[in-house]
Amino acid sequence: MDQNIKQMISKELEQFHCSILLDEVKEKVRRLKAYGVDEAEIVAAMNEEELFPQLVVTEDYKVVLAEEKPVEVEMEPLVKAVYLLFLSHPEGIVLKYLPDYRKELMELYLLLRPYGLTDRIKKSIIDVTNPTQNSINEKCARIRKHFSSLLPKSVARYYSISGKRGEVKKIDLVRANVIWKCKLPISQGL
Repeated sequence: MDQNIKQMISKELEQFHCSILLDEVKEKVRRLKAYGVDEAEIVAAMNEEELFPQLVVTEDYKVVLAEEKPVEVEMEPLVKAVYLLFLSHPEGIVLKYLPDYRKELMELYLLLRPYGLTDRIKKSIIDVTNPTQNSINEKCARIRKHFSSLLPKSVARYYSISGKRGEVKKIDLVRANVIWKCKLPISQGL
């Protein structure tokens, strides 16, 4: 076979493979639309480079996205304590077992607010670790909102607490992307 024929066959094979890939992309886009994802979000996802900035927990417990210009993810103390609790448990937590983490959450809160626990804060911690109340879901929604305001939606979901109802909830960020510069309570084992 001469070189021109080989090149022509190679080009046809390449076009065939591209055609198959394009059909797969079209099918996946159709499925995304069926799940309710709007076209603008699909186009944005296809055009963006998914960059996963490192997440740094500083010595003074600030949560920072270490990009070219570091950005602090500002959260209320209890919301941040919930975030640090889940971040320090890469295996995740089943919400019905949250009462088992109440002491640890209080310790985290005290690291953020070392001047003590008021009765109001104690009640808030009890509420957030009570799986029959909606407080934990509210805190998770606030966390998701904070990260969604700083990162593309497709990336922010890896920094947020997520999981199916009744199953493990966790932060899906690869732990190699998390840098702890602070000391955590001994009960957390980090």
